[in-house]
Amino acid sequence: MNKRPLPMAAALVTLLAGALLACTGQVKREPGLDVILVTIDTLRADALGASGNRTAATPWMDRLAAEGVLFERAYAHNVVTFPSHANILSGRYPLEHGVRDNAGFRFPRGVDTLATLLKARGYRTGAFVSAFPLASQFGLAAGFDVYDDRFLRGDVGVGRREEERPGPETVAAAREWLGRAGGAPSFLWVHLYEPHFPYRPPEPLAARFAGDPYAGEVAAADAALEPLLGPLLARGRDGRTLLILTGDHGESRGEHGEKTHGIFAYDATLHVPLILYCPRLLRPGRVSEPVRHVDLLPTAVDALGLGIPAGLAGRSLLAAAVGREQASAPVYFEALSGMMNRRWAPLYGAVQGRLKYIDLPIPELYDLRDDPREERNLAPSRPREREEMQALLARLRAADRGVERRAEDGETRERLKALGYLASTEAPRNTRYGPDDDPKGLIALDAEMHTVDARREAGDLPGALGLCEQIVSRRPGMPLALVQLSLLRRETGDLPGAVRSAEEALRLAPDDPQMAATLASHLNDAGRFKEAAALLEPYARRAEPSFDVLMTRGAALASLGRTGEALLAFEKVREIAPGNAMALVNIGTVHLGARDYARARPAFEAALVLDPDLSRAHNGLGVLEAETGRPDAAIERWRATVRLDPRDFDALFNLGLLLRKQGRVSEARACLDRFVREAPSALYAADIQRARQWLTPGS
Repeated sequence: MNKRPLPMAAALVTLLAGALLACTGQVKREPGLDVILVTIDTLRADALGASGNRTAATPWMDRLAAEGVLFERAYAHNVVTFPSHANILSGRYPLEHGVRDNAGFRFPRGVDTLATLLKARGYRTGAFVSAFPLASQFGLAAGFDVYDDRFLRGDVGVGRREEERPGPETVAAAREWLGRAGGAPSFLWVHLYEPHFPYRPPEPLAARFAGDPYAGEVAAADAALEPLLGPLLARGRDGRTLLILTGDHGESRGEHGEKTHGIFAYDATLHVPLILYCPRLLRPGRVSEPVRHVDLLPTAVDALGLGIPAGLAGRSLLAAAVGREQASAPVYFEALSGMMNRRWAPLYGAVQGRLKYIDLPIPELYDLRDDPREERNLAPSRPREREEMQALLARLRAADRGVERRAEDGETRERLKALGYLASTEAPRNTRYGPDDDPKGLIALDAEMHTVDARREAGDLPGALGLCEQIVSRRPGMPLALVQLSLLRRETGDLPGAVRSAEEALRLAPDDPQMAATLASHLNDAGRFKEAAALLEPYARRAEPSFDVLMTRGAALASLGRTGEALLAFEKVREIAPGNAMALVNIGTVHLGARDYARARPAFEAALVLDPDLSRAHNGLGVLEAETGRPDAAIERWRATVRLDPRDFDALFNLGLLLRKQGRVSEARACLDRFVREAPSALYAADIQRARQWLTPGS
């Protein structure tokens, strides 16, 4: 296998030779071709050498573009991962399949995707994805024989959970599956999470791109694809594979004030690479007309000689790929994360030819040919074209069924937050938006909310709290910011302040179970168990109750001595989500509180089978071992707890005391010294005083 990229001179010659289609070709189709779909997260169109980026280190994607067809104006319809992939795989707009954001949505059962269509035609199907937003629980696994979403698992918290898999590992797993092919053709989907933020390219790319780590991660994605693309390119016309490579969305590297992606829909985050490669069907070339993610499914089934399903938003790109002129199709796009998670105005838009319209309280119109960076808003000066684009967008949105968002459990929200996605639960309804709600004037708050989390995770609780208080004072109508503030106040020991902030969040979003569960959790911390249980009762009676509601209400009921009702609440969580390890921890904790060790132990151990790094399960077993006279086992469990969750100060304190009791003075001193330095004084004042007395020489 040739593992060396094409020499630079040869690559340039090939690129130039393929820059223009020599003549209009005939559309060819061939049944039974293998199909490989490669999606690269957060890949801007201008990140490749093939797009004219002279500093890019993307030899494999560049060679693929040179020997295939590069679509120079390919557009996503969403600027976050899950809905964008739903568009790609289904050939339908988000307003049709209903997936509008990463959190709170599931791809609907019964809606065909490329996987279900090809599976029905006898294909073996495999998907290998690299990050949590595409986990099988969200609904894209239908039609796949294998849906490999194995990520490194662990307890929620900084430094303790990885929600993505390195590209080389994903590609290796995909190639191993592909190598087991039998007589049936294969459909393979490979998703790489590089170059998603935070940018941490491996060496030597980290050193080479020290000033531009995003470009380093793009280069890392390209290198990860070498084992997949190298053999394919080596076969050339002898190969029997249609390969489609695209980005799910781009990345705003500070343009328009946006740090990464998710809020705006300028071309920095909407314009993506798209390459079709199949020498048996397509000669090298470039296409300059706008094309769309929804066109990929029709293109794939058309290339295989299959009928294109009726009713799709997309169309086949084969005619355009062989140089036949087609009328430009309009592009629909949206960015709703700001509306759903921050209560800012929703963003919808359309591209037609050279014009791009963004529908916001302050509307925007750009001529992309003359102003590709979208710096000159023409909406005020060109009213006729603005109105025409508004009418086009209204036609595209005619099938919009509205936003129906479900509540996510706390673990899912934490896993998404670990990847930079701050999520509320329920979308606001019947809200009027004005210029003050336009995200153009609020984008600085988005970066600041992420800074709050970064400061907290770095241990700077006062800094995180102060910044969050500033955000709330400037934008008091954001429930998500109020929840952040309440959690920070709780962590710094200000329980009354935490309750007040959570009460205000619930007042703004009374139907949101996340807000109710947050307030009830603070009430539990304050010993107000009866209030917490009563608050959550109506939310628990819903047809699809939130995990957070059930878990928090169960904790309140257990503290009230209503253990039977508490266990029923936790068992309800297990019924809804058998893989929820925290429900087992809570069941074990109820039995532990009743000194029923025979039932507590198997519950904690079953939780660790589901998640071996779940700190709360280790902590529960630590308490159990200590209470049943097994100090050495308790010490090991508590060591595991504080390693997995450095903020579990109860376990840290208990570990220090037990080490002292066992005569392991130096180890005990290290634990208790850290406890005194790091534990919030408002919550642990008495224990901190005890630890200080023991640490004082001569005490």
